[in-house]
Amino acid sequence: MINAILKKHFSIDTASITHLEGYESINYKIECVKGLFVLKKYTFNHEVLELLRSENKILERLGSQKDYDFPTPIASNENEFLIIENDSIFRLLSFVKGNFLGDVEHTPTLLSSFGHFLGQMDKALLNTYNPALKAKETQWDLQHFSTNYSYLKYIPDRQDKSLVDYFFLQYDENIRPVQHLLRKSIIHNDANDWNVLTNDGHLSGIIDFGDMCHSWLINELVVAITYVMMDKEEPLKVAENIIKAYHEILPLEEREVEVIYYLVAARLCISVCNSAYTKTVKPNSEYITVSERPAWSLLHKWLSISPIYATTYFRNAVGFSSKQAPPLKKQLKRRQEHFSGALSLSYDKPIQMHRSAFQYMYDTQGHTILDAYNNIMLTGHCHPKVVRAGQRTMARLNTNTRYVYDELLSYSEKLLAKFPSHLNKIFFVNSGSAASDLAIRLATAHTKRNKIMVVEHGYHGNTRMGIDISHYKYHHKGGAGKQNYVIETPMPKVFGSGFDDDGTAGTYFTGKVQSIIEQNNREIAAYIAEPMIGCGGQVPLAKGYLKGVYTLIREQGGICISDEVQVGFGRLGDAFWGYEMYNVIPDMVILGKPMGNGHPIGAVVTTTAIAESFDNGMEFFSSFGGNPVSCAIGKAVLEVIEEENLQNHAKKVGDYLKDRLKQLGNIYQEIADVRGSGLFLGVEMLDKEGKPNTKLANEVKNHLREKNILIGTDGPYNNVLKIKPPLYFSKNDSDILIDKMQTILEYLLKI
Repeated sequence: MINAILKKHFSIDTASITHLEGYESINYKIECVKGLFVLKKYTFNHEVLELLRSENKILERLGSQKDYDFPTPIASNENEFLIIENDSIFRLLSFVKGNFLGDVEHTPTLLSSFGHFLGQMDKALLNTYNPALKAKETQWDLQHFSTNYSYLKYIPDRQDKSLVDYFFLQYDENIRPVQHLLRKSIIHNDANDWNVLTNDGHLSGIIDFGDMCHSWLINELVVAITYVMMDKEEPLKVAENIIKAYHEILPLEEREVEVIYYLVAARLCISVCNSAYTKTVKPNSEYITVSERPAWSLLHKWLSISPIYATTYFRNAVGFSSKQAPPLKKQLKRRQEHFSGALSLSYDKPIQMHRSAFQYMYDTQGHTILDAYNNIMLTGHCHPKVVRAGQRTMARLNTNTRYVYDELLSYSEKLLAKFPSHLNKIFFVNSGSAASDLAIRLATAHTKRNKIMVVEHGYHGNTRMGIDISHYKYHHKGGAGKQNYVIETPMPKVFGSGFDDDGTAGTYFTGKVQSIIEQNNREIAAYIAEPMIGCGGQVPLAKGYLKGVYTLIREQGGICISDEVQVGFGRLGDAFWGYEMYNVIPDMVILGKPMGNGHPIGAVVTTTAIAESFDNGMEFFSSFGGNPVSCAIGKAVLEVIEEENLQNHAKKVGDYLKDRLKQLGNIYQEIADVRGSGLFLGVEMLDKEGKPNTKLANEVKNHLREKNILIGTDGPYNNVLKIKPPLYFSKNDSDILIDKMQTILEYLLKI
């Protein structure tokens, strides 16, 4: 058929025909005595016909650009540029010679030439109007980015899918509000490595105008730099050459430069979404998926680049001044004017935060900060599913538990399914602190007793009751001391006890508790403990201890409360709830922090019997506890944990990080103990005499902060490094943390 078309309409009798892969057309390279051509075949419809006529007009206009080569439409024997035959459209174009940009070294000279070329091409088309192109809609046009959302489901890896969804969310937040301000023009829209041609280190031409559209002018530049930045160690530096050169020919507006970061992310997302979908249709098509691997690689790297840093880089490339955040000194002064000094700041040099994403935070200075500290953001900062759940529900309904609504019921059912069947009643509040306070009220109402047994260095919240039962607070500076109704027990910490964690240490500490219980027999309402003592220095409980204590408390009529505020929801890796690691089941569980991934929500889960004891005529009501928005967010958190298998991820990465920390301890004896589970780890620092090395722990923390990595310190002597990152934290992130820690320790210990 191809031979017949060539002979009938172009008088080409003998030709060498080579099939070329295409996206929306079937392409053939034609070699004959008349020269080199490309024959393109399209399925006929009137829209395609009009678009091809428009494309030919644009190519005719670009033909006046004498320094560059563009495909030239070849007229048929009938002086037609489009041949309609057998429900197909055929067109013959000149073959543009040159070396593909993807096959040559990307030197600064070549990249600048690329920018100049794009500027010249767009300048030539700037005032061109074409109704067919203006009406055209394609998923490859960044102004129609949202049309690719339906392809998100084809991405197999759940965390990759969430990464792409995050940038869909950021597009809505950062591009849509300003889209009406962006200049529009006809653009090529696909200046990728395999459409752009070079000759002797300079841009010589471009092919394939099938994605041409009337779109935001800046998109031309965005598409070009996106592909060129792939597989580059310093992508911004590569983009700088092109942006600067483009600006020299066709000056950019500030608002256009401001949106480049998120538009690049959007183009990468279009690429990986379409590759994922195409794999289901054409699993063996290398043409479609050729850029998939480098696109994913750049997308992950793009997340690690601060939007402020990238935008500042682009602004500087074209000579716009950098936007300055308010000076830290000024911000601290404002803070001091309005807040008490009791509200502390982290690190010797506080951080002004601006944005965040998964395991990263971005400050106002443009730094990307690896977060190994914020355990509240369990599913990652700004996880799109969690954010969208809150947005959608807030736009529809927000009320309180005096009304009936599905969000409360659905979330309660899903959350309670994570517990043994007899833990079947739930009270929603706004925080872990409020949950602790309520738990003690529930316990005293049920047992008709007032004494509460606590663990040394435990922390249970910031309410008056929470402070009373938190040794970490009442025993430390500024604390009022232990109240008469509080019974204090030793922290069952194996390290430094002289016992092994084979049950021996557990028996020893249980014996200590038993003697204390005997002194207060039949007076104890509840025993409350964290499965790992967080503020005490990330301390796991000795094996056998909790089981023994729970038995003793119940024998004298008390109830057992597990404070899961810091460690619950799969963070520990081996278990969804911390109490599961000790083969016990509490009578009451306190929830908070990661429950809402940063949204204020807490809860108490307990038994029917305890809940009925509390139903004594005094209504319990929380104005915001259990509201539809909070419940929708909480449910989304549970779904993300399940869908992305974050508990297993916490175990794999946590085990890896723990091993690497222990290896570091083999080098530096100051690392005396590495403990914890999953991504809830503590590193205890001692000096050479075996005493708490508070100074070194603080120095490591602050030196890591200077290297844009966040960890904390805690423990009775503040000598324990706390590592409890969002569960997006990876093995690669672990390596970065360990490498920086080793560099810091080598420096500090040689001073």
